Amino acid sequence: MERKYLFFDIDGTLTDRKTGIIVPSAWEALKKLEKAGHFVCLCTGRAWYKAEWFRADHDIKNMVCNGGRGIVIDGQLIENEPLNYEAALRLYDQAISLGYGVLTAVEDSKEVHANSFRFIQDVGERQEPTVYIIDENFHPSQYGKIFKMYIGLNEEQEKELDIDPCLGPLRFKKEYLMIQHDEKLAGIERMIELVHGDLSNVVVFGDDVNDLDMFDPRFTKVAMGNGHPSLKEKADLVAADNVQDGIWKICEEQGWFVPVGQSL
Repeated sequence: MERKYLFFDIDGTLTDRKTGIIVPSAWEALKKLEKAGHFVCLCTGRAWYKAEWFRADHDIKNMVCNGGRGIVIDGQLIENEPLNYEAALRLYDQAISLGYGVLTAVEDSKEVHANSFRFIQDVGERQEPTVYIIDENFHPSQYGKIFKMYIGLNEEQEKELDIDPCLGPLRFKKEYLMIQHDEKLAGIERMIELVHGDLSNVVVFGDDVNDLDMFDPRFTKVAMGNGHPSLKEKADLVAADNVQDGIWKICEEQGWFVPVGQSL
């Protein structure tokens, strides 16, 4: 068995979306893959601060996070890039000038800054732990970097904005737009470069449309049975649902539990 480089999405792939807890058989599979000598890595769009506790709690050594721009190797944060500063600053100023509320993360943390309560008034508070720092004199130019922005506007209003493609806008909630990295493939490529791995031996696991980016033709692509139809169409393998031991079963079927260097 050649050494595989296995990258796992977290939400809906490793974890049960109903509980947010890792599927026990999936965790056991990761440990068995690592014991067999394979490279095991999380690959998540989550910011580093939102993913690090999960990585550490489950003793997973490696992680691609921050939408592909954060790299953790052997438990150490090696890289964590903010957004393109000039493009993000232009978008911030444009959104504010149009009267929309904007929350800005100037560090990779749960703290967000705003110059008014406009976002909260229009959208409400975010449905995850957030520390709001409201200062009428706030402007991101005071900090020189921007990791993430949340702009309170709907899909129709979004057309008013001139968003640089490098900013990778995402919309998971109809009430607001998220500006954050969305380049899992770039993160995988960077990780393989740093660990001197082999792209032809990469295996990726995902369940949702934001995982399409990492479903590259060079890789073995595994979609979970509970995954989005568009992901399954692009996959080489479709596993059982994650809560039905899909990760364990597909790894066993493909022989990935066989130790590196040993014949199948």
